[in-house]
Amino acid sequence: ATRTFFKLAFSFPTILGFTVLLHTTFSHPCSSGDNASAVTCKLICPFIYLHIFQTVRHGFPYQPSSMAFDPVQKILAIGTQSGALRLFGRPGVECYCQHESGAAVIQLQFLINEGALVSALADDSVHLWNLRQKRPAILHSLKFNRERITFCHLPFQSKWLYIGTERGNVHIVNVESFMLSGYVIMWNKAIELSSKAHPGPVVHISDNPMDEGKLIIGFESGIVVLWDLKSKKADYRYTYDEAIHSVAWHHEGKQFICSHSDGTLTIWNVRGQGKPIQTITPHGKQDGKKPEPCKPILKVEYKTTRNGEPFIILSGGLSYDTVGRRPCLTVMHGKSTAVLEMDYPIVDFLTLCETPYPNDFQEPYAVVVLLEKDLVVIDLAQNGYPIFENPYPLTIHESPVTCCEYFADCPVDLIPALYSVGSRQKRQGYSKKEWPISGGNWGQGTQSYPEIIITGHADGTVKFWDASAIMLQVLYKLKTAKVFDRNRSREDKGSADVSDEDPFAIQIMAWCPESRMLCVAGVSANVIIYRFSKLEVTTEVVQVSNALQYRKCLQKMHFPLPFLFFKLTLALAKTCIKWLRSTPLKQSPGYQVDLVVQLVWVSGEPPQQITSLALNSSYGLVVFGNSNGLAVVDYVQKTVVLNLGTVELYGSNDPYQRQPRSPRKTRQPSGATSEDRCKSPTSGNMSFSGLLKEKCYNITAFVPCRHKTQTFCVHLCLVSLVLPFTLWVLYLSLFLFTVLLSVCPPRGANPLDHRDNSFSRSRSSSVTSIDKEAREAIGSFHFCETFARKGDSTLTPCLAVGTSLGTVLILALTLPPAGEQRQMQPVIISPTGMLVRLKGSILRMAILDSTGSQLSPAYESWYEPNVTADGEEREKVRKRRPVSVSPSTSQDLNESQYAVVCSEKQAKVISLPSQTCIYKHSITETSFILRADVVQMSQGVCVACFCANGHIMTLSVAWTHMQTNTG
Repeated sequence: ATRTFFKLAFSFPTILGFTVLLHTTFSHPCSSGDNASAVTCKLICPFIYLHIFQTVRHGFPYQPSSMAFDPVQKILAIGTQSGALRLFGRPGVECYCQHESGAAVIQLQFLINEGALVSALADDSVHLWNLRQKRPAILHSLKFNRERITFCHLPFQSKWLYIGTERGNVHIVNVESFMLSGYVIMWNKAIELSSKAHPGPVVHISDNPMDEGKLIIGFESGIVVLWDLKSKKADYRYTYDEAIHSVAWHHEGKQFICSHSDGTLTIWNVRGQGKPIQTITPHGKQDGKKPEPCKPILKVEYKTTRNGEPFIILSGGLSYDTVGRRPCLTVMHGKSTAVLEMDYPIVDFLTLCETPYPNDFQEPYAVVVLLEKDLVVIDLAQNGYPIFENPYPLTIHESPVTCCEYFADCPVDLIPALYSVGSRQKRQGYSKKEWPISGGNWGQGTQSYPEIIITGHADGTVKFWDASAIMLQVLYKLKTAKVFDRNRSREDKGSADVSDEDPFAIQIMAWCPESRMLCVAGVSANVIIYRFSKLEVTTEVVQVSNALQYRKCLQKMHFPLPFLFFKLTLALAKTCIKWLRSTPLKQSPGYQVDLVVQLVWVSGEPPQQITSLALNSSYGLVVFGNSNGLAVVDYVQKTVVLNLGTVELYGSNDPYQRQPRSPRKTRQPSGATSEDRCKSPTSGNMSFSGLLKEKCYNITAFVPCRHKTQTFCVHLCLVSLVLPFTLWVLYLSLFLFTVLLSVCPPRGANPLDHRDNSFSRSRSSSVTSIDKEAREAIGSFHFCETFARKGDSTLTPCLAVGTSLGTVLILALTLPPAGEQRQMQPVIISPTGMLVRLKGSILRMAILDSTGSQLSPAYESWYEPNVTADGEEREKVRKRRPVSVSPSTSQDLNESQYAVVCSEKQAKVISLPSQTCIYKHSITETSFILRADVVQMSQGVCVACFCANGHIMTLSVAWTHMQTNTG
């Protein structure tokens, strides 16, 4: 059996906070024969030999709890509350480890420049990690059974590890043997008569920078003891009324500083007892002689410089009256105090210094701040303390991930192109220095093919990640919210708008790696089409209003086919849709807006959210759907080709008995009369209120205009009437659609006469009780070249449509020839009927050839859209790549293609063009599939499914060759 590898990419933005890539290894159970005259396709689930193992984790460590840094190797370690350990070096160097117990990591200590790490856990265990091997592993472990560990300290170039406990005792461990030495500093001997009560847990241990035999021990109650290890007694004791949280030494070893629970800092002389030489309240307001108390200062560090004042860096200590203020890190340098606000609570911070020796001038140059959901590094050497730009893939969930797509075998020039434009994106406010965490070496990559992950976020950003190596790398960041006006008023949105919190959130993405076309659908029912360009352009987004609606008759039909009445009107836009950007849009190299399509409000009611999206660069089409129907947009001609309700996809062969929806009163604009509400928008003086019950689908298309010209609206309306039998025979209907298109007229064109067709739009058929069939949503699309109808002998460009009720329908596409004719002639789309029905919503569709190989949709190669080329050169670049179909007409095969369809519950294989189901498989009965994909493997095709119960299932589409008797 041959082993094959592939990756499954899933994102858990709200649960774990990181993305996991899994490698799946399996053996394909496919058998073959020599004399094959017939082919049978089966779905086999699961694979016989299936092993899934984790290869790498991406994203920010979930619930971080501690941090350590090796100043020589320049390696950063982060521990979490689940026992995980993440090691970071230079960009691209990262490692993940896990403690078996899963207990929280309370403290980390590096054996500096020795490739080892000590971790202390909440279950009172201590572990020594060996980092010198390819996969870090635990060398030694030590478990405390009677005392709880509260603090650990490992001096530089020392073999003794000091462990403080909750009882106030200090134990000493030999790092080489990882055994207790037997030397114990008991709490009662340490404090003696300085306190009658128990001093509390040990909160700090550190050695004197000038004398490693002198150990300072800080107790929670406020007592600090300077212990002599040789004489085994306390030299000095220091007492303060407030609890202690941390202690830090001056490098000369003559002074130390303590942080307290009342927001104060106390500086003590080692030989001076009684009172501190200085008491500081960094954020306290002076109220008479004594400053008012503040929140506790959780940690303080005291770093000196050779040519200036020392740095005192602390977290916490804010005044109690600062309600709602974000967490802060305070940097005190001489007479200046800088308060740096953070986005999330501070877990820990470390000061990076030029030297690892504690008895020398520290020369601090950066501060690493570990937040609950971020890692920030501050540059102390530049004015204003700017932060370093983080090169790690920790910002996956900087804004919550709302959708994620994974692409493998991308064109080889795609990643360099994205990196080129991404590196030129302006990033202001960051430090100009190199990232200070620069340890480790790059290993050999395991993949030889380009991989890209695209994430859509709640703030409207789209990020492209290079996933070819072990570590993700940000290639390019796109902000879709630039197209819109962020300052639109609340009254424009309405009370029923479900996207008030994140109006720009990305809901669905469609991307063609070969042509680099990108299409995103937002939660506010908008679709934005982008082209990739290496040149900078300035465009103007045209604004339109008076949205024309598509009106579909839902009355009880007395005759099978309706009469179509056409009317074309041209009018200037009277008002503008306020939320679309009105000023010229400067578009940097990268992805640039080509077209914006917006589903608009009708009679005060919001449009339905978009549920499915697909694009095909070869056809120049984008299709999207929701619970009402679908729309096909030709982004080459900037036109809406088709706007069709779900019911019309079936035609007269609708398998469902759909009951008419009961109308309800709609929210009409004030001042509209009952007569106006009944008028059709293009009826003029003619009223059809007695004949029609109408439902409105509204689409507005916005085109970036390269020249400042007047805006025109093209209203194209098809109204359905119920007429006697003698009339409808003369007018055969293909389908019903409406368009509102905003176009930029060519330079020098004269504006058309304005026709004021003012009207009030009626929107009936809004339901109070809707049956299941009446709300059939569009769930998925698939562009392909296949047999459009049963029994066809030629391949035709088609669009397969999957619905929430498990139906797959086929739309045949008639495309103009490439070149100038593609720019002028329309695209014709005609429904051809139903292909198959499954249980559950359709998730994925694919077309296979007669040998079982997956047929990819046609695509167009990328070209620079902003370069003016002559017609012949542009036509060469824009030629459509044909789809290669394996079986030829001379082959003696009963079927030429197979369709693999996967729903929430089932998977089926359909033979084409006979449209017969040759195999079906019930994937799950107790749960449902969240996501599925048809993957081409080296040994065949498989269907990968991600189930709602957390299971990952793979189904082999195995091809068995069977010999038949001919005589």
